Amino acid sequence: MNAKLLGLFSGFPTHHFTDEIAQVLRSNLGRRRSLVFISAFPEDYAQNDDDSDGMHEMFAERGMAFDEHHVIDRRTRSADAVKLVREADCIFLMGGEVAWQIKLIRDLGLVPFLLASHAVILGVSAGSMNMGRYVAEIWETKTLYEGIGLTEITVKAHYRKDEWFIPALKEISMVHPVAAMEDESAIFLQGGAAWKLGNIHWIDKGEIKDFSPERCR
Repeated sequence: MNAKLLGLFSGFPTHHFTDEIAQVLRSNLGRRRSLVFISAFPEDYAQNDDDSDGMHEMFAERGMAFDEHHVIDRRTRSADAVKLVREADCIFLMGGEVAWQIKLIRDLGLVPFLLASHAVILGVSAGSMNMGRYVAEIWETKTLYEGIGLTEITVKAHYRKDEWFIPALKEISMVHPVAAMEDESAIFLQGGAAWKLGNIHWIDKGEIKDFSPERCR
C-alpha cells in the first residue's frame, strides 16, 4: 500500500464528519494544497461542481480547508486527470453510481496512478466500494467484479438491518466476505495498521458476524 492513509466511508447523511473521523483526517492532512474528487456521476457537471464544493466544506468546517479543490468527470481530459491525481494531497472518490465511476477511472487510465499515489485516499459509498480489489454487484448478477485494488476488503455501504440487498450480500459472501458498513462509520488502513469507527458488520459464508479490524489486513 503506497497511500499515506486509506479511508473507507459508508455515508454522511448529515453532511458533516463525525468528531472521531475528523480527528483521524486532521492528523494525516498536514499538507492541504490540492483535494481531488472523482465523480460517480461523470456527466452531471452541475451536481459534481455543487457536491465537490459541499464536500470541501466538510473539511473546511473542521479546520482542513485546501488551497484548491478539483473534480474529475467527463469534462476532464485523461492527461489532466492524471496530473491532478499525481499532485493531489488527498483524493476523494465520491458517492453515486458504482459502475459509472469505475468506468470513468478506467477510461481515463487512472488505476495505476491511484495505486502508486502516496496521498490520503478516501472513498464514500460508491467510492469506497470501488476502492477494493473486488466490488460486490448486488443488483443483477450477484457476483464480484474487479475494482481498483487499493485494499483487499470488499465494502457494501449504507447497511441497515433488513435491507433488501442483504440476501444478495449473503450469496456473494459464499465466494468472498463483505464488510457491510452503516452510515457514519469508517475503516482506516495505514501501513500495517487497520481500525474501524462506528458500526460495521462482516458477512462471510452467508452469516452476519462481528467485524474485526484484523480482517482488513
